[in-house]
Amino acid sequence: MVFRRRVARAGRPISAVLAAAATALMAAAAPAAAMSLSFEWGPTKACFDPKSPPIHLSDVPEKAARIDFVLHDLDAPDFHHGGGSLRYHGRAEVPYGAFRYKGPCPPEGTRHTYELVATAHGAGGEVLATAMARQPYSRP
Repeated sequence: MVFRRRVARAGRPISAVLAAAATALMAAAAPAAAMSLSFEWGPTKACFDPKSPPIHLSDVPEKAARIDFVLHDLDAPDFHHGGGSLRYHGRAEVPYGAFRYKGPCPPEGTRHTYELVATAHGAGGEVLATAMARQPYSRP
């Protein structure tokens, strides 16, 4: 009860000041929209096309300076497709061929699922956000 009788500098009870501070902290800690990406194979040529697919990014953190991309074949996890790194200038669209990598190439007559992972970094290299999307690819 002693705390309820104390008064903050502005003449408000301490409990009111604490409640206002807690509300402000919760609002500041509220999660921002999560970064996401989508992609289509689009103009990707058959087997190991070295040009990256067209990619759409959304909700990239404002302080992002660079985005790293890596492609994983979920059906052949030991095969490394690589990826690329691009300076980020606020554009949502990453065009076909923006970076070089080893494109999809499942065995003939099969379908594999590929996961593209994008990691946004700040100017100091710190990780700000990560997003991923999956797409199947069939080789005729």
